[in-house]
Amino acid sequence: MTIIPPPFPESRFAAKPPTAIAVEDVSFYWPSGASVLRHCSLEVDQGKFCMLLGNNGSGKSTLLRLLAQLLANQTGSIRLSGPVGFVFQNPDHQLVMPTVGADVAFGLVKEKLSEAQMNKRVEDALSAVNLWHLQRRPIYALSGGQKQRVAIAGAIAQNCQILLLDEPTALLDPDSQIDLVRQVQALVKSRGLTALWVTHRLAELDYCDYAFLLENGEVSDRGDPQRLKAKLKTSYIE
Repeated sequence: MTIIPPPFPESRFAAKPPTAIAVEDVSFYWPSGASVLRHCSLEVDQGKFCMLLGNNGSGKSTLLRLLAQLLANQTGSIRLSGPVGFVFQNPDHQLVMPTVGADVAFGLVKEKLSEAQMNKRVEDALSAVNLWHLQRRPIYALSGGQKQRVAIAGAIAQNCQILLLDEPTALLDPDSQIDLVRQVQALVKSRGLTALWVTHRLAELDYCDYAFLLENGEVSDRGDPQRLKAKLKTSYIE
């Protein structure tokens, strides 16, 4: 008699997604000697929307700037699987052209594209963030949330695969905050992007796949966003 064993659950053999962001044992000190990050390690899987939590001074923004190569890590290693787009807390710090379409096109100049190719990339990127109808709108006439979406469109136009967002809702009203986080959630799912979003707002955890808690320059907890949200509700300073 032949005995056929029951099949194992498919999840047991599911391949782990490729790693998009790998931070291993990274430390960073200011010239004064003040420590910002201490032996910090984390991994973000490709195609995931992750959030990095932490109170002021925990090292969140410094880590994001290290990932974007705006700062150089002093120890440890950082590996990224593709091109990176960085979205600042204040979009006025990165929007440099007078109109929406011109600003998105500005980041493509170095690629020496034809006019048709450039127009196609700009249209695709602005359509992805639902702003194509505002392509001729002056930047100064946009809301804060619209400006952040233009910054994200600039990264999409440059074919960035990883989005790094440094508290992008900090200057927005509550409704615009939720609109923006939903927009990024949809982009991650529809375009296969990877996003690491720095925040101190627990409500934003409802929209991400995974979360990290940074305390005193180290990742002290990680995992299910709702578990972290419940854990921090009574003690976290928003």
